[in-house]
Formats: sequence, C-alpha cells, structure tokens
Amino acid sequence: MRIIRLVFLVSIIALLGACSCRTKSVGQGNIPLAEEGNILEDIHFAFDRYDLSETARGILKANSSWLQENPDATSVIEGHCDERGTQEYNMALGQKRAQAAYDYLRGLGIASDRMSTVSYGEELPLDPRHTEEAWAKNRRAHFRVQQ
Repeated sequence: MRIIRLVFLVSIIALLGACSCRTKSVGQGNIPLAEEGNILEDIHFAFDRYDLSETARGILKANSSWLQENPDATSVIEGHCDERGTQEYNMALGQKRAQAAYDYLRGLGIASDRMSTVSYGEELPLDPRHTEEAWAKNRRAHFRVQQ
C-alpha cells in the first residue's frame, strides 16, 4: 500500500513538473494560479480541523447551486493540508476535509455519482512559503470540475 501511494505521488509530481502551469512570484516562492478561473470556490479550514465553518457552508451552498444548474458536471473534491504534521497524518486529514465537503454537498442534494474525493495531504501546496498566511491558504478543499 505504501509503495502504491509513493508511486502515485511520484506520478503526480512528474505530471505537475511536465505541465506549463502559470505562476506568480510572491514572497519567497512561486504560487500556482490555481484559483484563477475556477468554477467552484475552494473552502478553507482551521489548523488541525476538518469541520465546516459558516463561511465554508455558504461557499458550499453556492457551489451546490452551480452543480444543480449544470447537471452534466462532476467534481473531484481534493483535500489539502499545510506542511505541519506527518505525511500520514496530513493524508488522513486531507481525506477528512474532502469528505466533509462531499457530505455537506450530498446533504444539499448533489448525487454521490457526481462527486469523488482525493487527499493530497501536504503534497500540493497552493502557497509554498513557510508562514501562517501560506499555511492558511493551503488548508483547503479544492473542487476540480469535469464537464
């Protein structure tokens, strides 16, 4: 199982390295413009938490409305963490974050066959800096829409 996860992560890293992602320079690193042009808005989490804030619930309601208006669209809900904690812990926490968003959207009437979840833990930070501001950006559930 650990070898499969390692192969998967290496494959993801190789694919990301091969893509021509646009970035902008911020502080000490380059931040992928992952937010630009997204159809569905990301939600963010408090440190070491996977419960949904009122803000997150509001965003999920808006995301649900868009999904209901676009019945052919599906979404992969990606759970992400900041770099603190072990890799195993962050993979589990990322999955709990993705699952919390999934469960809330299911409660709003989005069919389970239109959504899936994946955890990237700390492996794909939105902001690579080592600051509280960067960590807050990285603690998120990201919605990758497929149409």
